[in-house]
Amino acid sequence: MSQKSKAEQAILILAKDRDGMDFQRLNKRDPWRILCSGVISVRTNDLVTYPATMRLFKKWKTPADLSQANPEEVAKTIYPAGFYKTKGERLVLMAKNIVNRFDSKVPDNMKDLTSLKGVGRKVANLVLTLGFGIPAVTVDSHVHRISNRTGWITTKTPDKTEQALMKILPENLWIISNELLVRLGQEVCRPIKPRCEECLITEFCDCCVD
Repeated sequence: MSQKSKAEQAILILAKDRDGMDFQRLNKRDPWRILCSGVISVRTNDLVTYPATMRLFKKWKTPADLSQANPEEVAKTIYPAGFYKTKGERLVLMAKNIVNRFDSKVPDNMKDLTSLKGVGRKVANLVLTLGFGIPAVTVDSHVHRISNRTGWITTKTPDKTEQALMKILPENLWIISNELLVRLGQEVCRPIKPRCEECLITEFCDCCVD
């Protein structure tokens, strides 16, 4: 079986085992919520990200609201997210930019999204895929690690992984691949001591082949 076929079959199996996407469901497919939650999520696990996002939007619901906030108060609100002080400043600055540059509307393209300080390709792709339904592959450390560990691709950087996965996965699987592989990486295919005995896709993983 080709690596392309292995990757596709693995994603389909993982999809059958999941009832919806938590990140998408939590943020109500709202580009603004997804953008803020994505910024908070950088180097922060979901158990911290989700409650922090909920606290943030309880106080400041719109870009206009957040643009007027005190960065220190925002930082305290999203604590204990990683780099919460820096993220507090960036969230307020991001809100001001969206209000002033984009008429309070979250951009729907990579160029404008990544022009916002603190927004890289990963967060931008989350917004494009989950907020606007634009096909793209979102790559974080879990996706990069697993797709290389399985042998589906051989890449050195997340950007290269993004391009490689777009070549081997059907476009209809691009959007869901991120959350499925992130969940797998958090719960089973961990960086150290992966739980291969609990994995649903061992037959499609070169790492698990004797």
